[in-house]
Amino acid sequence: MEFSEKLQTLRKQKGLTQEELAQALFVSRTAISKWESGKGYPSIDSLKEISKYFSVTIDELLSSEELITAAQDDNRKNIADLLDLLTGCTDIMALMLLILPLYPEKLGSTFTAVSLLRYTQIALPFACVCWGLMILLIAAGAVKVLMQYRHIEKGRSAVTVASFVLSIIAVLFLTAARLPYAVTVVFLLLIVKGILVFRVHSV
Repeated sequence: MEFSEKLQTLRKQKGLTQEELAQALFVSRTAISKWESGKGYPSIDSLKEISKYFSVTIDELLSSEELITAAQDDNRKNIADLLDLLTGCTDIMALMLLILPLYPEKLGSTFTAVSLLRYTQIALPFACVCWGLMILLIAAGAVKVLMQYRHIEKGRSAVTVASFVLSIIAVLFLTAARLPYAVTVVFLLLIVKGILVFRVHSV
């Protein structure tokens, strides 16, 4: 008997619905449904919880081949989660655009580089858009990190898409504003983020 059938049998023996078992194991009903349909295996931590809840050993739940597969799936998920976390951290690094001297300020006949906090030679509407983009990028990164920390899956892809859109808009806006140093930083962060997301989906 495969794990999916064993889990379903144990659940029914206790007279539980998928929703009730999900609440007992602190996972989603979708996860229970996926496990019972044979479309995936629980993480090692979830396997321990299942084993403890039904008073059976992990060896009784999984064959040696299934255990190896579950461990491999768990390892891939951990790597993907780490890369996803780094993606969020990359957006938070947009904070550099606020504090590093990346903006040319004319002082008399010379130019000096100042931070966005001190940059005055920009029209108010442009300044508002610039500040708005940077704050939204940092916020997107913070939300991504928080979702990762709290193991929230729903909406994570939407935050990633929003992050990419904001980065692309920032590159175009800063290019139009002729701020080459700031453009370079945003573009490099966008490339790093693209590589990380690609690795997440290739794990």
